[in-house]
Amino acid sequence: MAEYILYEVADRIATITLNRANRANAQTQKMLEELNQAWEAAAADDEVRVILLRAEGKHFSAGHDTSGSEETRTPELAKVSAGIPETGLLELYKWEAKYFFGFSRRWRDIPKPSIAAVQGACIAGGLLLAWPCDIIIAADNARFSDPVVLMGIGGVEYHGHTWELGPRKAKEMLFTAQPIGAVEAERRGMVNKVVPLADLDKEARDMALQIAKMHPHALAMAKRAVNHTMDIIGQYAALQSVFDIHQLGHASAYAQAGQMILVDHKAIKAAG
Repeated sequence: MAEYILYEVADRIATITLNRANRANAQTQKMLEELNQAWEAAAADDEVRVILLRAEGKHFSAGHDTSGSEETRTPELAKVSAGIPETGLLELYKWEAKYFFGFSRRWRDIPKPSIAAVQGACIAGGLLLAWPCDIIIAADNARFSDPVVLMGIGGVEYHGHTWELGPRKAKEMLFTAQPIGAVEAERRGMVNKVVPLADLDKEARDMALQIAKMHPHALAMAKRAVNHTMDIIGQYAALQSVFDIHQLGHASAYAQAGQMILVDHKAIKAAG
């Protein structure tokens, strides 16, 4: 029984639902673990041909839960928060490599088509859930942002900005910390389709039903062809390299303040 994720299979579609609406689907370690379990279940189920990721509530995801509550504290992060351990930032690096970069990359490479249905805010860590999906359908009220420059860090861990938006729009998103609306995201190629909010679930499911009629091997090969082409161009190497650059932001925080720079929630909320 998952606490923060709903999962069901029908009509050859595995529907994964973010179910922490009271916190705008902000992500804790437990939520990410449950989400990964749902992805893995869909990947292993031969009856599933399409994975549909959606969210309850007004917002798709407000990103990582950085409230500092007991729920968000993990043994790995506690070591870092208490001061620089003997291993330096290795614990933090390993934790983010697994839960942020690693999970996103794993979901991106699952050999079944995936669709993200996005409404409201998709902020920072929310991008790490939507970008790995093959298709993004956005409600007309959706807005995408990565305001972590406000934290002294150059962008989220899975740095898909340049690939999703192109270099200049990626820089604008990062430099200004301002959101990109659904229509602009579609124009830039990050979003496949923009629909009225009331139609979001139906439109996403209709597309999933259409894809589910296709031969599973052909779908897997078509996905691999596109993803492998992106990796030949250099996407994986770039994502891994920029993940390492992201860690410099944490190191800089320690060098300047001796502790993690915490998110200014008011600033993030205003930017989102």
